[in-house]
Amino acid sequence: MRPAFAFLLAATATPAFAAPPQVHGFASLALSPQGDQVASVESTGSPGNSTIALRSVRGGKVLRSFDPCRSACSLSGLTFASDGTLAWLERDRTAGTMMLAVDKNGKVRTIATVKGIAQTPRFSPDGKRIALLVTIGAAKEAGAAQAGVRQVGEIGEKSDEQRIAVFDLAAGPIAADAVKPVSPADRYIYEYDWTPDGSGFVVTSALGNGDNNWWVATLDAIDATSGVVRTIAKPKTQLNFPRVSPDGKTVAFIGGLMSDFGSVGGDVWTVPFAGGEPQNITPRARLTVTSLVWTDGTIRGTALRGEQAGLFSASSDRADGFGWSRPASISAGDAKAAWSTNGQTVATVAQDFTHAPAIFAGPVSAPVQITHENDAISPTMTARSISWKNEGFTAQGWLLAPLGADPTKKAPMITIVHGGPSAANTPYFGGGYNDLLDAGYYVFLPNPRGSYGQGEAFTAANKRDFGGGDLRDILTGIDAAEKVAPIDGARLGLTGGSYGGFMAMWANTQTNRFKAIVAGAGLSNWVSYYGTNGIDQWMLPFFGKTLYEDRKAYEDVSAVNFITRAKTPTFIYVGERDIEVPPTQSVEYWHGLKDQGVPTSLVIYPEEGHGIRAPANSADLRKRTLAWFDRYLKPVQ
Repeated sequence: MRPAFAFLLAATATPAFAAPPQVHGFASLALSPQGDQVASVESTGSPGNSTIALRSVRGGKVLRSFDPCRSACSLSGLTFASDGTLAWLERDRTAGTMMLAVDKNGKVRTIATVKGIAQTPRFSPDGKRIALLVTIGAAKEAGAAQAGVRQVGEIGEKSDEQRIAVFDLAAGPIAADAVKPVSPADRYIYEYDWTPDGSGFVVTSALGNGDNNWWVATLDAIDATSGVVRTIAKPKTQLNFPRVSPDGKTVAFIGGLMSDFGSVGGDVWTVPFAGGEPQNITPRARLTVTSLVWTDGTIRGTALRGEQAGLFSASSDRADGFGWSRPASISAGDAKAAWSTNGQTVATVAQDFTHAPAIFAGPVSAPVQITHENDAISPTMTARSISWKNEGFTAQGWLLAPLGADPTKKAPMITIVHGGPSAANTPYFGGGYNDLLDAGYYVFLPNPRGSYGQGEAFTAANKRDFGGGDLRDILTGIDAAEKVAPIDGARLGLTGGSYGGFMAMWANTQTNRFKAIVAGAGLSNWVSYYGTNGIDQWMLPFFGKTLYEDRKAYEDVSAVNFITRAKTPTFIYVGERDIEVPPTQSVEYWHGLKDQGVPTSLVIYPEEGHGIRAPANSADLRKRTLAWFDRYLKPVQ
């Protein structure tokens, strides 16, 4: 079910291991319409030490660098207008406000202030207006993975509303109390794109609670003046990245089986702007499309194919549209790559397990590295991609090893299952696994069926089969890892967060292969979970029916129903205010293990949501996790 790169039952609840060495960061990447300049929020890791830098695409030279914050603030949302004007958002957490600002020819001015939170500024096609998603008076951070509001008083009657607001650049600064959204109340807008004539927007939206209803979101058109809503389509899949063709006649989007908003993957679908039945234009692609744009009449974007992340074109000469790629993760502000208006120039931030982030930019056929601030940073591990076959599927994963590991000496290994299940383990510098690697553990990151990267059929292969084929894929992947590295099969550990937390809890009842388990924000009882979580709509695409229509399907994959089989010592953790997987799921599992006499420990971290973010809590979690694995996987000294 979403890292600064992905997460939810995806990456948001990924185990919080040690951070990689301090690196020069490149965030919110944007490319000028002409394709000659790239802008990014650059940082060196120190709090508050961020600037907006504009660089030449040819060579990466810094043309200008400035810090627009008059006090401590965070920067995001970089975007260019057709004339080269740059816009961004400044967040003042103390004041509880976000400010929309623009820079034109070196002159910075404020456009509007929002009391609450805001995201995704976008200029109108003529550059005279700018739209923004606003949540006025937000009670929580946007997204189900964030800490929820306290469940007191009458619950379920009021939810945050994310709406579109439009600002005229010729007008004076708009004060917070004067911000008037154009989209209607009680409709949560997840994403949007201007129509080419500037008269309105294409959006993905849902009525009611935005955290819960994304799985039933529709594709809609909204008038930019009146706010009138017209439904374009009600896809049978989850949808992301709605994009309008340059002639305004067609809408493209990514459709597929997705676990949560932000964990994007699927095929490319199109539908007439006037309305109709969506058509899949990449039905047999053996890859997962992960972001989308529409430039110069061509649908472009990014995709994941096995270990490779790269550029994608729906009208490419290549059979699957896959172009330039690397065994890496790629990212940009509005998608995973930023494109010039004519679609000929591209920019993205690439990184892998052993190479720190760098901006790549240039021709679509062969962008090159243009920044080198991180070139001198040494890797903290070795990494290799491994593939294996199981039951007619080909799965892929990553095997990480400590630097200087003795190839003749057997070592313990920790398998980390990603969240989702619709997501993937992809490379990030350092990866966040330094504590384990420094302690001598190998780390295995499998992408079993249900993951992205092998096509939509592979992603959908664990529908109504949670903990079945995907667990068998993981166990077969461990066999493959043991064949290529000196893994001690008697000292295997397992961990994961969210869906990975479920898999950790479930595996304890299905196999004794693991000798120590750490389960983060896991699901132990799908029956009680259905009635107590804040995002019950996510289960319908995977189970096909509600709990009340098909109770047995939920009972069959509930670890508590098989708790007498569990033998492996398990450390459990969860956030106190997790609405995706409430802490009661961890309490229920912990209670079952205690009753069976299985060594266990449970920590509920205060104020945390679906993922442990506060530095003190994260440090405590890393310490406890390493100590747990050391206790059961390391020989007594």
